[in-house]
Amino acid sequence: MTTFTPAGALAALALVASVGCRKAQAPPPATVPVTVARAERRAVPFELAANGSVEPLQTVALLPQVSGPIIRIAFTEGQEVAKGQVLFQIDPRPFQAALAQAQAALDRDRAQAANAEQDAKRYASLSEKEYVTAQQYEQARTTAEAAVATLAGSQAAVDQAKLNLQYATIRAPISGRSGSLRVRQGNLVRTTDTAPLVTINQIRPILVRFAVPASNLGVIQSHSESDLVIRAEPTGGGSASEGKLSFVDNAVDTATGTILLKGTFANRDGALWPGEFVNVRLRLYTEENALVVPSSAVVSGQQGTYAFVVQPNGTAGTRKVKVERSAGDLSVVSGEVQPGDRVVTDGQLRLRAGSKVQINNPGDSARTGAGAS
Repeated sequence: MTTFTPAGALAALALVASVGCRKAQAPPPATVPVTVARAERRAVPFELAANGSVEPLQTVALLPQVSGPIIRIAFTEGQEVAKGQVLFQIDPRPFQAALAQAQAALDRDRAQAANAEQDAKRYASLSEKEYVTAQQYEQARTTAEAAVATLAGSQAAVDQAKLNLQYATIRAPISGRSGSLRVRQGNLVRTTDTAPLVTINQIRPILVRFAVPASNLGVIQSHSESDLVIRAEPTGGGSASEGKLSFVDNAVDTATGTILLKGTFANRDGALWPGEFVNVRLRLYTEENALVVPSSAVVSGQQGTYAFVVQPNGTAGTRKVKVERSAGDLSVVSGEVQPGDRVVTDGQLRLRAGSKVQINNPGDSARTGAGAS
């Protein structure tokens, strides 16, 4: 039979108390590695984002205005051409012959008209002296007038022949880039053809068309007196181009609830191409002294949006924020975040209020250590 002494009972009680204390103590919280950025005030542009497409300022599809075989093509397909540059030469010989024939008929009719005019003047003088009858004078005058009309018709025939001869040489009506050739040297072209010989697109300058929600029409109109800047970046990648807003449609598309806009771009480097899809940003104005944080710092929860902030003691705290708008990868916010606060941009999933943090940013690690000490 075991006998308990007072000293043994006290030792047992001390052992139980020691075990209970160890169980009550919580393990120290794990340090969470995070990436941070500074909340700051800066000038932030107010921009509208949209998807757009590039279209040429002008497009011309060249069709023959006279018929005949093509004897020369004076450019290479895909080449940039200048206004007035010779592109095609249709055999001019039939039109040269027609012009010579019309010119000869004009010379003949001019001589006949001059002779008829002299006869009419002579008969007028004789009629006053009654050497000829009035009927003879009227006949001479009518012949002179008919000769003048015939002369006018011959002049019109010469003008038409000259025009046809000019049409035999096909020139570029605008400056731009030529498309694929539909004909080759030696092909016979006719005025009844419907397929263009070539299509020319003017790409300098060039247009970008896009649509924005009609709810933005008021703010666009309020800033329409200034030159509104547009940036367009090809969706497939490439350098962004900058242009100016040049067109606001006169009606809202009731089917989509959007308003059509167009921007004009100098496109000197040829970065924008007709038919290309682009990401468009229309800058309306710049908000000075806006409080911004990286958009990745904003967290959505049941109580709204908030951000984790690294406090001076090296632990995480939550601050309620309201996102006013986005500007690229930044968010313009209001609420409890203050300029200079270190907001967490990566690692929020493991954080809770009071968690100890380890800042991974090389530039902020020293300041974090100083703040925690």
